[in-house]
Amino acid sequence: MYTLGDIPRKSALNFPDKEAIVFEQTRLTYEKLNHRINRLANALAKMGCRSGDRLTVLAENTHKYLEVYFAAAKMGLSVTPLNFRLSDDEIIHIVNDSEASCFFIGDTYEERVSKMHDRLQAINAWITFDSQSPGFIFYEDMLKDASDKEPDVEVDEDDLTVLMYTGGTTGLPKGVMLSHRNIMTGVISANLMSNITSEDATCFVLPLFHVSFWPAFCLLLAGGKVAINRKPDLNEILRIIQDERCTHMNAVPTVYGWLLQFGNVEGYDLSSLKLLSYAGSPFPPEVLKQCMEKFGLIFAQGYGATETAGGAISLLRNEDHAVSGSKAKLLVSAGKASLCAEIRIVDESGLALPFNAIGEIAVKGRHVMMGYWKNPEMTEKALRGGWYHTGDMGFMDEDGYLYLVDRKADMIVTGGENVYPKEVEDVLYEHPAVSMVAVVSAPDQKWGERVQAVVVLKPDQISTEEELIDFCKKKLGGYKCPKAIEFWESIPTTPIGKILRKDVKKKFWEGYERSVG
Repeated sequence: MYTLGDIPRKSALNFPDKEAIVFEQTRLTYEKLNHRINRLANALAKMGCRSGDRLTVLAENTHKYLEVYFAAAKMGLSVTPLNFRLSDDEIIHIVNDSEASCFFIGDTYEERVSKMHDRLQAINAWITFDSQSPGFIFYEDMLKDASDKEPDVEVDEDDLTVLMYTGGTTGLPKGVMLSHRNIMTGVISANLMSNITSEDATCFVLPLFHVSFWPAFCLLLAGGKVAINRKPDLNEILRIIQDERCTHMNAVPTVYGWLLQFGNVEGYDLSSLKLLSYAGSPFPPEVLKQCMEKFGLIFAQGYGATETAGGAISLLRNEDHAVSGSKAKLLVSAGKASLCAEIRIVDESGLALPFNAIGEIAVKGRHVMMGYWKNPEMTEKALRGGWYHTGDMGFMDEDGYLYLVDRKADMIVTGGENVYPKEVEDVLYEHPAVSMVAVVSAPDQKWGERVQAVVVLKPDQISTEEELIDFCKKKLGGYKCPKAIEFWESIPTTPIGKILRKDVKKKFWEGYERSVG
């Protein structure tokens, strides 16, 4: 089994002069990329970093982010990537909890990090990617004087390589420990199932601080090209696909929804695209059908988690996507178990349930995390019985297709009846005026909880609360229909475009004596 650091090392041997990475004005061949990675690794060793130490990164997408991942992997170090949309207090908690000793900072974040200096306990090196700022080490200066030879460090595939913090429904972020084996299992599985080759190129748009980093690792393993977008910008995404002749892009459904409504798509040549993959949140079937009609039958879905290292739990392959006919029903499915995963639907006691029975989705595979950092109790609970319990509710049919119902924590209990928000959201997305929707629980004097919807309308579209509720009543049981709908200009999302239901929900539960899930 490879380690993460073997990706650039092997590809530099096999494809030395082939273009590996394109980022803004920077273009790197595999040989040059590997030399830069080795220089960084050796510079870190010269600074005193030793196997088992931890690094942390606060930056937008850049080729240097990938260099840190790979250099750390070659040195036996681990990386804690930071979500730049977190508050200062959250970042400080993560950096201190991870016990990181070295902090890499991207352009524009220097001043913010400077204000955290006194509250960060173990950092002894502050390194800037882009600017020569007082009090910081400049990244390019580190590389300039270091050796480009391979580091002489023994790294095991079961060593920790990424310590990625993920937010729960409540409480502080928890650290997910991912080994080389975890990440590489998912990467190799994705390559095989997606038929990625050295002739492919990906337009990389999702943040590198997230397990959505997998397309970059996949393409670099195969000898393909990674064209990096600093942060989602529709014109820039389309330009990269056109100019770099990208064959692949991975995004969340929200991004594809934006592209669907973007007026200038036809102005770009997207004929090179062969595969558009999506993950991170459910794709409303009606919106997915519109995307397939516009961009072609080239979509595939991956369902995974931070705890599975970004590796797919299940995959709805391109051939299972259809706008009409018998296969169209599969658009609400998450597909079949990936090559690296075993899936089971279990009840509260962990017993396997029969086909079509709703329960918690549990998964087993070598891509499943080592556990939660410094939290054996939570690890034992999540990995009980040797299976990772996802917290997602779903069922499996007789043909092996997995269907997600919703997050366990998001279920609404109204008048003793269980309502899964996704089912209601899918119906609201069918209305021609609806652009974005979030369905959550809200307090109700009569029913305890009510079904509450928040809707963003498409530009130049008009609708009313009464119209949308009546629309739902034609397709859903009465208890599932929203009792109230609010119209917002926008709905909060994560940096990868996933709707933050808990933030929406919090608005309706403010002032009530109840923890918000």
